[in-house]
Amino acid sequence: MTTSNIRATTSNIRATTSNIPATGYQSIPETAAQTVEFISLTHLNPSTELDPRPTRGIDLPYFKRYVRALEDGGYDYTLLPYASNSADPFTLAATVGQLTSTVTPIVALRPNTTHPLVAAQKLATLDQLTEGRAVVHIISGGSDAEQARQGDYLAKSARYERSSEYIDVLRRAWTEPAPFSHGGSFYRFDDFGPGFAPHGPSIPISIGGSSDEAFAVGGAKADIFSFWGEPLADIKAQIDRVNAIAEAAGRTDRPRIWVTFRPIIDRTEDLAWAKAEAYVDRIAKTYATYTAANKRFAGQPQNVGSQRALDFAARQDVYDRALWTRTAAATNAAGASTALVGTPETVAAAIVDYIDLGADLVSIRGYDTLNDVIDYGRYVLPLVRQELAHRKATGGRGDLQATHLGALAGAQA
Repeated sequence: MTTSNIRATTSNIRATTSNIPATGYQSIPETAAQTVEFISLTHLNPSTELDPRPTRGIDLPYFKRYVRALEDGGYDYTLLPYASNSADPFTLAATVGQLTSTVTPIVALRPNTTHPLVAAQKLATLDQLTEGRAVVHIISGGSDAEQARQGDYLAKSARYERSSEYIDVLRRAWTEPAPFSHGGSFYRFDDFGPGFAPHGPSIPISIGGSSDEAFAVGGAKADIFSFWGEPLADIKAQIDRVNAIAEAAGRTDRPRIWVTFRPIIDRTEDLAWAKAEAYVDRIAKTYATYTAANKRFAGQPQNVGSQRALDFAARQDVYDRALWTRTAAATNAAGASTALVGTPETVAAAIVDYIDLGADLVSIRGYDTLNDVIDYGRYVLPLVRQELAHRKATGGRGDLQATHLGALAGAQA
């Protein structure tokens, strides 16, 4: 596919005036978040989807350099992911906490792996060691096969029911001033507590997913709800759904919204799209090699988020200002895989489009992992923060979105 073909045209862009401001339109949507914080996943070694390398796991000098790059680049959080064959995120989070002074580690946690009272103790310890820098991201489990690898045979609906109870126990362990007992569907104990307290009143709890079960638990109980990058209209509908569930649950607050992207940037639009085309070919080869050697990872994904990503990719390549779905198609939507493609200004403007919908946590991680985390910190994060500072000072938009249209330029031509 040539660069001219990969670029969006009016016929294959879906952008609506309700989600993308017209040129010169200055009013800020009521839904817009006033602030944003940035997240990036921590990588432990130089192996990437572009350049896979044999590794035993943690390359300590690389890990330290990566974490320093996060802090130097102005990131606020880093996710320590979990898989049945991954490094332990609790240990990694404690290490990140000691290597940095401003980056908050997010511990990915599957309830089947750690009793909630033990998890509460470990998280509170992390929170004290980092003086309030701890977040936990609850993963109920989107794949029956992956859950079974560590002995968890609950059905998906039951896994979310367990997560709901898990959240309740975590919060009570952190906040109850006197001993308490619990008898639930998944956990039972007597006369626990008071538990080891966190640095502050509690620790933020995140949950994500696109299934009905994820919405039900996250909308009612999570401090943060996490989405993968989707077209603006679809993310808006998802945010509205989460907020409606929170309201129905009697909450006076709403979950913070976290959206994840894989940006591909370069000095010009043409260079960025050429890079994207080259990247997706390399990513597809890596995925094909991996699935050929690991047949269990091939086939239709079970989790709804991946199914949605593949459906968007099947419909068209480019959505809105910069969202590109071919990376999701190339990887069978294995994890967060939709890209934002363009110059740093275009990608920053695209991120602000999602902030306008209410996202105030934005996760960006690249395919050239260390170089990208440095480049985003230098060239993308400052532009987004500059736009929000302008809004705070003037009450109106800056010119970032109106000037850097990206794929929308084809739609308006």
